[in-house]
Order: sequence, then structure tokens, then C-alpha cells
Amino acid sequence: MAAALPAAGAGTETDWRGKVNAMLPLLGHRNWILIADSAYPLQVSPGLETVETNAGQAEVTQYVLKAIAGSTHVRPEIFMDAELAFVPEADAPGVSEYRRQMGDILRGHEVQSALHEKLIAQLGEAGQTFHVLVLKTKLTVPYSSVFIRLNCKYWATDAETRMRARMAAKQ
Repeated sequence: MAAALPAAGAGTETDWRGKVNAMLPLLGHRNWILIADSAYPLQVSPGLETVETNAGQAEVTQYVLKAIAGSTHVRPEIFMDAELAFVPEADAPGVSEYRRQMGDILRGHEVQSALHEKLIAQLGEAGQTFHVLVLKTKLTVPYSSVFIRLNCKYWATDAETRMRARMAAKQ
């Protein structure tokens, strides 16, 4: 069993796959799912919930992406730490294999890079209003977390832009 730690409450036991399956129908645009390395900090924003998976990051990432792909309501917007590209193998053994493995797993997805501190701040801010599910893995490679911001699957960004332009034209 994996430990689940809500940001503002006591720990409980849960299965991380069951948690993803139970939460995904409740999550929508502006919610986040973070697949974090083992040293990711426990944040205190009220909407952040941390679950210890005791699993590998590749396994968790593949499971989460498959679950999102099978949903009817959300799609992933994926972010990774910009620092990861600059971490040398000599300082972090396994980082080259990790980058290769994640390249394979994330193939077909647009992946945006941002500074680690900026992504952490975005999660903290989002957690003030929205639910953020943090899935901690056993991975011990720095700057390796996969940040997934959920967006609406059935309403595209370009459709939103066109609608807002029509609204502005009527005002």
C-alpha cells in the first residue's frame, strides 16, 4: 500500500492506481497531476495531496498518461524541468537513461520546459484554489518530475480564443 498525505490532513493508506482512477473523473481543467522524484518536497498549499507510490517513475507516468488518454473530459499539458537537459551523467548517474526513457514515454506529446522553481510555484498557487495530485516515485534523478496540467479535452484552446474574440467584438 502507498501512503497518501493530504496537504492539510493526517496520512492515510491508499493504492496509487486506485487514487488516480478515483480522482481522474473529479479532476478537470486547471487541476494538476505531478509525477515526482523521491526528493520532491511536501508542499503545504491546501489543495495539494501527496501520495507515496513506492513505484518507478516510468510506470507511474505511463499509467497516468494512459488514464488521461482514456478519459472523455481532460487532456494533458506536460511540463518538465528546464534544468534536466543540463544535468550531467557524471553528477547524476542514470540521468542519460532517464532522458531516453522519458523521451520514449512522452513521444507524441508536446512537452514544455520551465524552471523547476517556477513549476513548484505554479503548483503552490494552483493548490490554493484547485486540487493537485502529487504522486511521489522511487526515482533518484534530480530535476526529473513530470508536471501535468489538465485541460479540457472537448474544448480546444483555439476554440476558446475564437469565442473570446467574438465576445470582445460584441462589447
